[in-house]
Amino acid sequence: METTEFDFENRILTTEYTPSDSEIDLSLRPKHLDEYVGQEKAKENLNIYIEAAKRRGEALDHILLYGPPGLGKTTLSYIIANEMGVNIRTTSGPAIEKQGDLAAILTSLQEGDILFIDEIHRLSRSIEEILYPAMEDYSLDLIIGKGPSAQSIRIPLPHFTLIGATTRAGQLTTPLRDRFGIPMKLELYTPEELALIVRRSASILGVEMSEEGAAELAKRSRGTPRIANRLLKRIRDFALVRGDGRITAETARAGLEMLEIDALGLDNADRRMLEAIIRYYDGGPVGLETLAATISEEAVTIEDVYEPYLMQIGFMSRTPRGRCATRLAYEHLGIRFGGGSGTQISIDEE
Repeated sequence: METTEFDFENRILTTEYTPSDSEIDLSLRPKHLDEYVGQEKAKENLNIYIEAAKRRGEALDHILLYGPPGLGKTTLSYIIANEMGVNIRTTSGPAIEKQGDLAAILTSLQEGDILFIDEIHRLSRSIEEILYPAMEDYSLDLIIGKGPSAQSIRIPLPHFTLIGATTRAGQLTTPLRDRFGIPMKLELYTPEELALIVRRSASILGVEMSEEGAAELAKRSRGTPRIANRLLKRIRDFALVRGDGRITAETARAGLEMLEIDALGLDNADRRMLEAIIRYYDGGPVGLETLAATISEEAVTIEDVYEPYLMQIGFMSRTPRGRCATRLAYEHLGIRFGGGSGTQISIDEE
């Protein structure tokens, strides 16, 4: 059976942070809540929590930000620190390997400071156990020595705010999740919100852009600001070399066609995976591991990167027996919808 290989590392539409994003990421990040586009309910609540904490002269309660990657969890954390007028220390779950690493970070915090831990669901259990008293009692319990001479000491900590960010809230342990007083889910953005973000980014970068050009980029950005800004960066180059430097709807469409990104935001990798399900397995159902082997991709990448958006737009369904391509996927790819048993299952699942 023929296999296809996806170049995931260089995929423009990946929602994961890549080194190429760092060139413009910091300059495009808003600094205040009123500059942050979208997530209106979360912003409204945060405004209240921040103002109340400032009036009481206390640190904010611990905050859990969860949702798909690329929606601005890190950006929102920096905004919270800026609005509170405090310092922020950033790290990630995989980077904290020893209890001493976390202890060093916690003891270096000042009163009211914010500790931001990205991918907090990847913390080890031993690290979590140190966080429990730190979050609840603002103290650090350490064991000094080994064997009969070992003794426990308690180090007081300043009142700080822990902001945890995760794309997999379900993988957090219950004791850790329950210690966050402010859980906030970030939702995918609408095309209108993404158009505002793209136009703001274009003005910061000094790129002239029409409203139609911004709308064209926005509707192909899969509801994710990170992708929208990445596409803006690519189309900016295209407009400079192939046009007059101004991004219009025509320029955006021509550039996105060269990048093989269609009107719904699907790229070549998405289409090839759907075609594999349809052509090799009669539309499904096909098991995750089988599909991963067929397209030479990791199963976790299919689950975390490809599936969420394809399921959101109704192109794929998951059943107990495996993945199925829906009628909408057939129509989008220009393939005649057949009557095989696999496709019939995908109809039922819709």
